Amino acid sequence: MGIAEGGKASCLPSRAFGFWPCFPLPALRSSRLIFVFWVLLLLLAACAPKKITYPPYEPGKEIRYRETGIASWYGEDFHGRKTANGETYDMHAMTAAHRTLPFNTRVRVTNLDNGRKTELRINDRGPFVPGRIIDLSRSGAKELEMLGPGTAKVLVEAVGFAPGAALSLEGTYSIQLGAFLERDNAYRFREDLAKRHPHVRVVLWETHTKRFYRVRLGAFRTEEQARRYQENLRKESLSGFVVRED
Repeated sequence: MGIAEGGKASCLPSRAFGFWPCFPLPALRSSRLIFVFWVLLLLLAACAPKKITYPPYEPGKEIRYRETGIASWYGEDFHGRKTANGETYDMHAMTAAHRTLPFNTRVRVTNLDNGRKTELRINDRGPFVPGRIIDLSRSGAKELEMLGPGTAKVLVEAVGFAPGAALSLEGTYSIQLGAFLERDNAYRFREDLAKRHPHVRVVLWETHTKRFYRVRLGAFRTEEQARRYQENLRKESLSGFVVRED
């Protein structure tokens, strides 16, 4: 039965429905009907799906990073050198390198071979080896009992942020297409790429024993933009890694 024109209606708030259902006053005269109505609302609210919240990059955006792949670790050859975020690398600290997660993201890493878990803070970029998704400090690798093997299959999950983390999904992303020990080879490759692509540059990176000349291109605002451009590079038989630079 509908509401008669000009007739009064009683409107009751409802979080379960997401709107304000209205009923004619005559239909609510019975206290029993009112009781049944509220019982039904409570049941609907109890059955409604619960939203799972994640630490936000910024208001209205959520982080849902979860990836399975191969982890490696790096130690003495890098100890005391600058990390990508400007810190001094300490192989005894609980830190890690990741190609695209914002600096100071906290991640939980689970060794899928033995079930051991640990949490680390992202302060560096890498690994730049196909198939690997994260590089752990020596202490992180020790916690997961992977020092001897050197690598392990892991699950990496973002669990929050340490102070100083970037609070935006946007940043500066590039595509690393090569790393050379010889400076001249790196610059020849850069010159060839620059004929067809914008923002090609050489970035110097050093360890205690080696010096690498990394060739990168692009200045993308999001990881998605960088990956779309990376797909076009495959037509030229070029492969590489998307890297967040900030």
